[in-house]
Amino acid sequence: MTGAQTDPSTHSSAPAAAAYGPPVESRRPHLGHALASEWTKLVSVRSTLWTLGSLVVVVVGIGMIFIAQTSSGDYANIPFTTPALFGMLVGQLAVMVLGVLTITSEHGTGLVRTTFTAAPDRHRVLTAKYLVFGLVAFLTSAGSVFVVGTAAAIAHNGAGAGSHSTGEWAGALEGSFYVTLLGLLALAVGALVRHSAGAIAVMIGVVTLPPVAGAMLSIWEASAPLGRLVLQHNAPVALMQLFGMPSGTSPSGSPRRCPPI
Repeated sequence: MTGAQTDPSTHSSAPAAAAYGPPVESRRPHLGHALASEWTKLVSVRSTLWTLGSLVVVVVGIGMIFIAQTSSGDYANIPFTTPALFGMLVGQLAVMVLGVLTITSEHGTGLVRTTFTAAPDRHRVLTAKYLVFGLVAFLTSAGSVFVVGTAAAIAHNGAGAGSHSTGEWAGALEGSFYVTLLGLLALAVGALVRHSAGAIAVMIGVVTLPPVAGAMLSIWEASAPLGRLVLQHNAPVALMQLFGMPSGTSPSGSPRRCPPI
């Protein structure tokens, strides 16, 4: 009994191709994937809650105390967002700490190897970190300032408060953006130093040392011009100017002073 013989290769090629083919269609990773990953990292660690929570507590808490100790007449020459400034001068440290921890925590635990294995393009990873952290920090800072400014406007919007414009709120938003930029600078320092304590120390020095150095240089007559220049151009003074606080000297040459509170 004879029959037609078939070539076994014709039956094995199709199953083999199906067995070794990809089970699902793979997609090329893009920035959206990195953003989703960095968002998950940021919201799943306790440092984010503690740092941003302390920022809100400090800005809103100090602002409310300031509001309780003032009257409508005190806002004749200062904007309603001024109470938020005093808390922001302290709260900016929390933003800088979070910026450092956003990158250094991965280096400290070794998870950065997993991150760069999954996403070898380091520029895309760092860009995603900057965007996610910057958005969260800005919204938190601006939201805290808005709460304090709104409370001051409601509590002290009397006849003695004077006229206020939307430019004051724009300046407060610029101040919040400025604090966010300090946090982004802290993230960059953390990416370079790769050590939490060292990067935080560098950023605290950048913010706090210039006023101290300017005051010390102002003691000696030879270095007094340099000391005054440093005192006029540093992070706290820039933040105060963005929030509309008087600074510098008046046209007559006498120092400008904030109204007594």
